This record gives sequence, structure tokens and C-alpha cells, in this order.
Amino acid sequence: MTCSHLIPILVPFFWLYYLLLSTFHLPHATSVSFDFDFSHPGGYNAANISLQGDAYFHNQFIELTKNDRSQGSDNSIGRASYNASVPIWDEVTGELASFTTNISLQIVIDRTSGKSGDGMAFFLAHYPSRIRSNIIGGSLGLVTSGTTNATGDDRIVAVEFDTFLNEGTDTSANHMGIDVNSVISKAYVNTSVPGKNLTSGFVMSCRISYVNSTQRLAADLQIGDASYHVETSADLRQLLPSAVSIGFSAATGVETELHRVLSWSFNSTLGGSAPAAPSPSPSSSPSPALQMPQGQSFFSKVPWKVVGPVIGVVVVVASSACLVCLWRRCCGKIKPAGENKKTSEKAPASVQIASEVAPANVPIASEEPPVNVPRAFSYPELEEATDNFAAENKLGEGGYAVVYKGQLINPNRLVAIKNFKLGSSTIQRRKAFEDEINVISQLKHKNLVELVGWCIDVQRDMLSLVYELLSEGSLHEHLHKTRSWLQWGRRYQIILGLGNALEYLHHICRDCVLRDISASNILLDSQYVAKLADFGLSRLMDHGMELKTTCNLAGTPGYVDPEFLKIGKRSRESDVYGF
Repeated sequence: MTCSHLIPILVPFFWLYYLLLSTFHLPHATSVSFDFDFSHPGGYNAANISLQGDAYFHNQFIELTKNDRSQGSDNSIGRASYNASVPIWDEVTGELASFTTNISLQIVIDRTSGKSGDGMAFFLAHYPSRIRSNIIGGSLGLVTSGTTNATGDDRIVAVEFDTFLNEGTDTSANHMGIDVNSVISKAYVNTSVPGKNLTSGFVMSCRISYVNSTQRLAADLQIGDASYHVETSADLRQLLPSAVSIGFSAATGVETELHRVLSWSFNSTLGGSAPAAPSPSPSSSPSPALQMPQGQSFFSKVPWKVVGPVIGVVVVVASSACLVCLWRRCCGKIKPAGENKKTSEKAPASVQIASEVAPANVPIASEEPPVNVPRAFSYPELEEATDNFAAENKLGEGGYAVVYKGQLINPNRLVAIKNFKLGSSTIQRRKAFEDEINVISQLKHKNLVELVGWCIDVQRDMLSLVYELLSEGSLHEHLHKTRSWLQWGRRYQIILGLGNALEYLHHICRDCVLRDISASNILLDSQYVAKLADFGLSRLMDHGMELKTTCNLAGTPGYVDPEFLKIGKRSRESDVYGF
């Protein structure tokens, strides 16, 4: 086992160091659990519920909107929410919570007019909950009227129980829907069974659940013997802050309608399997205002500000001792360069580019390329793909090449086209082209950028490589420029992906030294899978040869190992340094 074999082993340890050193001072809030029965005086603690707008406590339920006809019960709005924030994802690890909530609710319309409006909802929103004056009627007390994509502190995810048809936003006058930053439901189901719908006056039960592993938000509503179900996908990390307010909202417009919450239980787990639905408390025994998860009563009494650092230091010291032993054991077995050379075939000779004719082993063009097999492209194909290499399609420029964004027709895909500069430095540019295509054409791994093809145009003295285009750009752009902030969970996956790529390059396929591992050469796809790019400096090594000597101080400043700067020698360890 060589030192570079230790990459997959060491990465989790270094990650553990970071987490311990940055988080041991306070325990993370991981779960919330409570069970309120508003029909019994001892079934809840009013101090745990925050009421806003027209909401108030009745002797058997929470009334969300006005119930006083003498003062007018139209154009009413109210909210009831849990008075503490609820963690739904971890800012350090990016891990999502799972949760389940069970609700007993009732909607009562004006039987005199027989008209309904507008409805109520269970919501997750910015903490603390705040109510605006212009979210009555069809807005259900959730978002400002007309909002189709709420941002900032106005973001919401909700399950709505809608009883009024608002043109342009609703599909029917009786439906249950899931709302994401808008009252235009992302998914819905019509509650259309006669006599067993939202406005029938029955006490309804609803179970709302979110499973972190599938990122599915689902709601199951029971009205008598009629059942309704709706679900959709939702990555709450992209939609809401890490800790939210949870509760209920309701609103009326020109009609009168009552919205009641009779009981409410909630159970969440952050850092474990999905929670089971909480069991109702017996009516004979008062429910505590807040029920902690099993086993938490002891740990809640532990003086974490004192004990936390002690535990952290002990774990770090113990881990350090293990790492030192492991490093000495593995690295002590490394043989000097040249010993125990493996016998295998050498790398094939580099692709040679003649000045007047194309090489025999690299075709000029092909008509029907196999799927996912690199092929030769003609200059007109690349010209069409880039709109004649328009300036707006230029992605970047380096010392040896200019990169353009292109849309190919065959195959139909977005690509990055790397044109090598020629001119006065033709020999050096062609050498760079030969080196890059010679290396990348022999490599295939999910954490390496895929080569789609190449172009050799002798008449135009043009050499091009065609790569897959990765939508999220480079890691450098995310870390240091204006692209989205990377959550810690994604950063960890990027680290593991790069470790896998180096293991493949150094040991699995052939010994290959990349020689320029930097944030700019790490590209991310739509799922933030990391892929190594730019093989212009790479070299395939004969098995057993540990060092390469060069006088070209190539590479990205800050990522080049000191040994190379001092004596000009590159090895696999140079890549590990850059990593």
C-alpha cells in the first residue's frame, strides 16, 4: 500500500477533525416532538402556541379566523404556530430531517348562504412566524396575493385545504394541495366526494409526512370513509432556511368560514431514520407541553459547554494517534524507486500530428459514431455548434487554448470545445494537443470529464478537443466567485469523488500523474458530482517509475508541491499534495 492509497482512508478522518473542532462546543438541535389535544384543558400548554391576527383559543379548539358575526367575519386572517424554531436540515452536513405531523381539523361554512371561502393550511415558513395584512382571501394567510415565487423571508412550503375557486390559481373549489412559495399548488387532489369533502362540516384527520431519503412530501386526508392523497418532491434545503416556524394559517374573503384545529402532534428526526407517527396521549392524563425524544432527558442536563470540549479533545488525540500508526505502517513499506518493477506493456506511443496529413490512427471524420465513443468532428460541425465561435460562447482562455460552449447536432448535447492556439508556437501547441488526447483517450471514469471527440483541420491549422459540458462550472467559481454556496454535505461528496478519481488514475487503470489538481480544474455536473478536467499537463507513467523530471514550472500557483518547485520532480505524491 502506498501513501496515495491512503486517500480514501484519510479523507473521513480529516472531515471528522473539522466537524469536531467546529461543532463540539454545543450540541446540535436534532429533533422536536409534541402532542397537543386542544379539546382537553390539560392536553396542551398555551405558552407553547403563538397566535397572530384573528386566531384565538376556544375551550375545545383553536379558531383561526373570526367567529363574531356582529363584527363581521369576512376578510379575516389568523395564524397559530409552535413558539420555537424547528430544525429541518443541518447547515454543517446538509442532512435533511424527516418529520410526521397528525392534525384534527374542521372547516365550517355559513349554512345560511351555503357559500364557502377561502380555506386553511399547515405551513413551514420563516421563523418567527409573521403575518401580513394583504394575505387574506385566496392567499390563505401564506403569501402576498399574486406571488408566484416567494423569496427571502416570505418563502413557504404548505399543505392547503382550499374551499374557494380563485381564477388563475385554483383548479377547483374543494381541493387539498401542496404549495411551494406560491398558492398555486405544485400538486393537488380534488376532495370531490359528495358529503365527504372539505366543506361537509366533519372533523377531518390529516397526516403529513416528509421522508429525507426520498425528499417526498405527502399528505393523507380522511373525511368519514373517504380518503384523499397528494404528494410531491421537495428538497427543503433549496426551499427553506435550516430552522423554520411550523403551524397553521387561514383566511376568508367576502364569504364567512370557520377554521378550527382540534389536535396536533408533531415528530421530527434529524440524523436518523424517518420518525414514526406519534401516538395520541390518553385523555385521562395531561400531555406535557413538550415531549422530548426517548433518552434526551438525561443529555439535556449535561453541561455541554464543559463536557463538549473535553470529549472533542479526547477523540481528536485518539484519532491522531491512530493516524500516525497507520501512516508509519503503510508508508514504511514503500520501496525505493526502481525496486519491484511491474512487468507490463508500456503506454502506446503518443498521437503524432503531421504538418500536412492527419495521423493514420486518428480518423478525420466519422458519420455514425457509436454511443459514448469519442469520434472525429469536422471543422464545419464545430463552427455550427458554436455559432462560428461567437464571443458570447467563449467560456475561458488559458495559455495554450481557448474554450467555447457549443451545441452539437450529432450527438445532440452541449459540449465544451477546446481550440488549441497555434501561430508562432505551433510545435508546442501541437505537443500539448498530443499529450492531452493521448492521456484522456485511454481513461474512463465517472469522476473524469468525458472526451466526446476531436477535430484536426490541416488546412486551417486547427486542433480541437470536444468535452462534455458540466452545468455547474468549476469548484473555484463556487468557492471564490458568484455561484451558489456549497453545502457541507456536497463538499464532502466532492472530496470523495476526487479521491476516487485519483485512486483510478494512480493505481487502477495505469499510473497517470495529473500534475495540476486545483479548484479551477474540478468541474461539477447538475448533481454536483466532481470531475477532474484539463489533462494538458498529465503524463502516463511506465509501471514502477515513481518520478518524472521536467524543467517546465507548469501548474496552478498554490497547488504545486514544494518538492517540484525545488528540484523539478513530479510524482503521484505531487497530485496528493494538490488534492
